[in-house]
Amino acid sequence: MKSYIQNLFAERIGGKNFGKEDIIYKFEKIKRAKKEAKKRFPDVELIDMGVGEPDEMADPEVIETLYNEAKKHENRGYADNGIQELKDAVVEYMENVYGVKGIDPVNEVIHSVGSKPALAYIASVFINPGDITLMTVPGYPVTATHTEWYGGEVYKLPLLEENGFLPDLESIPEDVKKRAKILYLNYPNNPTGAQATVEFYREVVEFAKENSIVVVQDAAYGALTYNGKPLSFLSVDGAKDVGVEIHSFSKAYNMTGWRLAFVVGNELIIKGFATVKDNFDSGQFIPIQKAGIYCLKHPEITERTRQKYERRLKKMVDMFNELGFDAKMPGGTFYLYLKIPKGTKDGIVFNNAEEFSQYLIKEKLISTVPWDDAGSFVRLAACFPAFKDGKVSEEEEDRILNEVKRRLSEIEFVFE
Repeated sequence: MKSYIQNLFAERIGGKNFGKEDIIYKFEKIKRAKKEAKKRFPDVELIDMGVGEPDEMADPEVIETLYNEAKKHENRGYADNGIQELKDAVVEYMENVYGVKGIDPVNEVIHSVGSKPALAYIASVFINPGDITLMTVPGYPVTATHTEWYGGEVYKLPLLEENGFLPDLESIPEDVKKRAKILYLNYPNNPTGAQATVEFYREVVEFAKENSIVVVQDAAYGALTYNGKPLSFLSVDGAKDVGVEIHSFSKAYNMTGWRLAFVVGNELIIKGFATVKDNFDSGQFIPIQKAGIYCLKHPEITERTRQKYERRLKKMVDMFNELGFDAKMPGGTFYLYLKIPKGTKDGIVFNNAEEFSQYLIKEKLISTVPWDDAGSFVRLAACFPAFKDGKVSEEEEDRILNEVKRRLSEIEFVFE
């Protein structure tokens, strides 16, 4: 018997057709392709370079901090909008690592249960029906999804190679600018690996002021940079007047799953965020926040991780260039963003990145993530597991990369 519940789903997630659509999303296609490949080649190692998740655990001292704080009676309760000690540590961290001074620890900082909810809450703070979010693509779609759920619209800004994977703000039509409320940025950028420049951020500040737009800079990979010191949007004059920056502990401190982030910047935006947050969650577990304080006081943890990714990415760039690809060292993140070949010399044609990615999984058991939003590229992650005796091993790392090279060397790719 058909349940009446089927007719009650909100239109924002599909209404009466919820669960009935045949759309198969990108990551589900990858999952299915990996399963098919393992079935065909059960004895061949599947090399997963598609997962955008740190391969290591959090540092032992971070885990020990969590353990010790979890035993304290006073830490058992709701954290609501966060403990002040974490906010104070954020202010010190932003100055020590990014050179950002003058942050008010009471009114200009707030924690979040991970950066994903933070990106979702932002839409709730600002978007009414008919409002527009300016969203860079390819990219992380959470703010865009929630914009549409609140009746807003999304205007996509393609990240093109010829623009250094920075959005062209001058290309935005006047009528779009008039209705736009949020400009979402993400630098260092997932998936392109591009880093923003001071000049670009200055342009963003001017653009935001001229058009009365809130800037949300997603700095999930902020400290993982390879061509100089980390750059914060808030280090640019006037940035705090127009926006906020979101920082995550997941990538910088190998704390994926701990769900801890912070939002820092404009006082009014933080106040609105706090109001929405207070109606969605009761704060992250206080011992996790305490562990986060330990992290912020020890940025050398991030530096060790950054060095590992830099080493791997350099090897990956060299390897893919030897195979005929046009690989360039990213400015940040742990991703390599590669333009796909046109096909192979034996007649296979790749019409888009999805076809190329599926081919690599099914024929060579190498998993990547395809992006066809602005050109056809695949993303490869340098955070693949490479352990020996329970520790990160450069020897094992080299073995994996050499195996990737061996498999791809069997193919004669055709490029432009």
